[in-house]
Amino acid sequence: MWWKIVAGLLIVIAIGFFALIKSVGVTPGIIVHSLLGDGGDTPSQEIVHSRLQVPDGFSVGLYAPNVVNARVIMFTRSGDLLVAQPRESKVSILARDSNVDGKADGQRVLLDNLYRPTSIDFFEDYLYISESNAVGRIKFDHESGETIGEYERIITGLGDEGNHWTKTIRFGPDGLLYLSSGSTCNVCDEIDDQRASITRYNPDGSGEVRFATGLRNSVGFDWAPFDNQIYATDNGRDLLGDDYPPCELNKIELGKFYGWPNVNGFGDLDPDFGDESKLIEATSPAHGFRPHNAPLGIRFIDLAAFPDEYRQSALAALHGSWNRSSHDGYKVVSLHRNSDGSFEEKDFLAGFEKDGNIIGRPADVTGGPDDCAYISDDYGMAIYRVCYGIEQEEIASTSAPVIQETGLEGFDKATLLKLQAYGEQLFRTRGCLACHVVTTGDAPFGLRPLKAINKRHTLDSLSAFYKAPTSPMPPVHLNEEDQLALSAYLLGIE
Repeated sequence: MWWKIVAGLLIVIAIGFFALIKSVGVTPGIIVHSLLGDGGDTPSQEIVHSRLQVPDGFSVGLYAPNVVNARVIMFTRSGDLLVAQPRESKVSILARDSNVDGKADGQRVLLDNLYRPTSIDFFEDYLYISESNAVGRIKFDHESGETIGEYERIITGLGDEGNHWTKTIRFGPDGLLYLSSGSTCNVCDEIDDQRASITRYNPDGSGEVRFATGLRNSVGFDWAPFDNQIYATDNGRDLLGDDYPPCELNKIELGKFYGWPNVNGFGDLDPDFGDESKLIEATSPAHGFRPHNAPLGIRFIDLAAFPDEYRQSALAALHGSWNRSSHDGYKVVSLHRNSDGSFEEKDFLAGFEKDGNIIGRPADVTGGPDDCAYISDDYGMAIYRVCYGIEQEEIASTSAPVIQETGLEGFDKATLLKLQAYGEQLFRTRGCLACHVVTTGDAPFGLRPLKAINKRHTLDSLSAFYKAPTSPMPPVHLNEEDQLALSAYLLGIE
């Protein structure tokens, strides 16, 4: 059958991939970190208090627990917080903190049936949403927190195959729409020049202009108050060892090229795609983050309650490494601009990773109407609140409840056993064994153990995960029958 041929090719590719990374000195075990992408429970009160650290004078609290796959966040004019959730195919709204207890007053779905929505922004009377293959908009009432009329896609046909399929949108001071799109690959010559770039549009989606290129995966960008220029994070390429190349903060200017895939970091030719003719053309970063820290969301903050040293500084969410022999990143840092234009990087919210144990992966950051900073965590399913000069309330225990119903309850035993048997066959023939193992004990070195999937997933959430897994795992293309069988097998693992 054709699927057996495909499965065989996938296994060969996986084996070759692991052989490649071994040859360049990268520990295979770290590659499978977060391959499931489902994260863990929202940390308990005890864990938060014992693990998360902020600078002197600041406090950290949990604004909202159990916000699944929380990525880009944005406050409305009335203080509600919108959250893009690509794996959930929706944008949710966290109700404003009306009783001033430091916590959202509720959570509900604002828009659903979207296609991997990854970013949001407001312009005039509209809420704009970037899906992985389009940008849409809908009128929005900031006071009521409700949409008005129909959702309209104004930019379509955006490439979202391969890696780095997320799209980030922001409106600039010029009233124009800017969109970043990551590369299809770790390192390659792109065919689609809309990928690995930032593109500019009119608010109605017309007037496309390729603003900047050579940006491997610039998930976050914002305008700096000191020069009104765009500064964008960028994830450096993988598979060149633990300490190379750096991730980047780039000052983005019209028409400039920022190096990828030919030049890494501060003027180093790439060993695979190096091109000396690109050295003069390539613009070096304004700041280098540690290699493989994966900087994502960034905001320049101007919060009146913060100390003067934070005025005009930026907060950047470091999602954390997968391509290292030991974990690094997993925190929010502040970036302070020096007189010579360089940036000093300091820890702002740290402790998500300790001795290889990970309780969170910061994804985005924004300033709130209460002069506090807010951070989304797509691994710990949480929105955190960091304030200066106030003590926040004790964080109530927020461990997510065990999922009791998975969606399999309606199947009779014979049908379920048949589905699980076929699902196990798919698991063993579709290349899954290259990265995963089913075990109740310790997994062999380099493999991610699969266990207790039914405590974190349902049939619906697994279907969503197949479409939008966490990098480096690519999307899983299965028909509905195969999805059901594989999910039945995974949900049956104790």
